[in-house]
Formats: sequence, C-alpha cells, structure tokens
Amino acid sequence: MYQTVLIGIDDTDNKESRGTGYNARQLGHLLEHEKLGQVYTISRHQLFVHPDIPFTSQNSSACLYIQNGNIDQLIPVCQQFMKQSCVPGSDGGLAIASLNDITEQVIQWGKMAKNHVLKQADAWKLAEENTIFLEGFTGNNDGVIGALAAIGLRKWGNDGRCIWLKGKEIREISGVYSQKSLQAICPIDQIITEEGLPAEADELIQTGEWMRPAIKNHKITLYIEKSDNPKYTWHVKPKSRLKALTD
Repeated sequence: MYQTVLIGIDDTDNKESRGTGYNARQLGHLLEHEKLGQVYTISRHQLFVHPDIPFTSQNSSACLYIQNGNIDQLIPVCQQFMKQSCVPGSDGGLAIASLNDITEQVIQWGKMAKNHVLKQADAWKLAEENTIFLEGFTGNNDGVIGALAAIGLRKWGNDGRCIWLKGKEIREISGVYSQKSLQAICPIDQIITEEGLPAEADELIQTGEWMRPAIKNHKITLYIEKSDNPKYTWHVKPKSRLKALTD
C-alpha cells in the first residue's frame, strides 16, 4: 500500500563522523535512487540539551517525509542503511510509520523530548501501542527516543527546519531569486517576515549559501528580513535569528 510515510533517525554519529543530518540526506538519495518514494522534506528537530542526555553536538534528530512510500519496502532498506551508517560510539535509532498512524500520543512524545529527559523503555512501549516500527542499532539504542520524537514533531507540523525540499537538497539553491521563481523550483508554501508580512511575487530575495525553511502550521515557511542592499528587497533570515523560531 502506497502512502505518506515518516522516517525518523537519531544519534547515528560520533564526534569524528558526519552528522545525523548528513546521514538523513544520504538516506533520502538512496530511497529516491531505489524508487521507493518521493522525498518531500527532510527536517531537523532540536531536542532537549541536558547533562543526563548523551549527544554528539546539538542533540537533534531528523525526519524524512516520504510521499508514495510503501512501509514494507522501506523498512529493510532503512535497516540496512542504518547498519552501515551508524558509527562506533553512536546510539542509532530508527522509527518508521504511516503519517496517518501517528497519533496525538506520539506528537506529545515529540513535544516532551524538547524539554524533558525521556526513558527508552517508554519509547518502546509507545511504539508498540501505536504499531510504529522502532529499532536501535548501536550503543545502548537510546537513539530510538529521538527517532520517535522526530516523526511526532514532523506530524505536529510546527517544529524544525528543512534540510531537503522536494526534488533537491537545499544546499543546491543559492543566490538571488524572485519570490515567484523560488517557489517554482521548490515547494515553499509561504515566504514571510517574522511578523507575517509576505514578499511580493516579483520582489527579489537573497537566499544566501544555504537557506533553511521552517515548518510552521504544516507549511514550509521561508522567513525573510528587509535588506539594505539595493540589488534585492529581502534576504533570508540568518540561522542565528532563525533558531528562536524553529528550535
């Protein structure tokens, strides 16, 4: 059965390796190459930073939003990817579920993971109760906590920043675009200021080297600020100020 599927991964890295965001993008490339679905977004979700929670750098997890995916086909490919990608010293976790099967309980788990120390045993219990595929791969498997949180937060639709948009990695998009032309090449739902002021269709926007659209009210949202440069009206809100809206 083909449907929208969310895939959460967490804690695949160590201090010397590439991060979980990189691994999420590599998994996205693999799934598209194998024609197992269209990667609509990959999002980064910030979780609780606390002395009792081990993490590599920032304690973030990632979620792949897959359109026209088949869970039975996706699971073995994702398992194999995690076995190959989780490095020594990591606590890799994987969660996979149909978008429609992610309940309010799982959404609340994701929200709690942003400001509470959660227990791995509760993650397993929640996954079993909600028929969510959950698996750990390395270390003590604590990555299942963040992987489950990632799919809950993505279903909620009010958390995180995109590191992939349908059809391309966001790092491929840089330079100056009109609002209209930017939305023609990637599925950005709205381009607005923090106060909600939209850009006009022909106004020029400097995207910088790597724009990071947020997920707000289930919409892919690119936040912009007025520019002093006469060559364009707006520039994308820098990461340092975007974190307050997305973390």
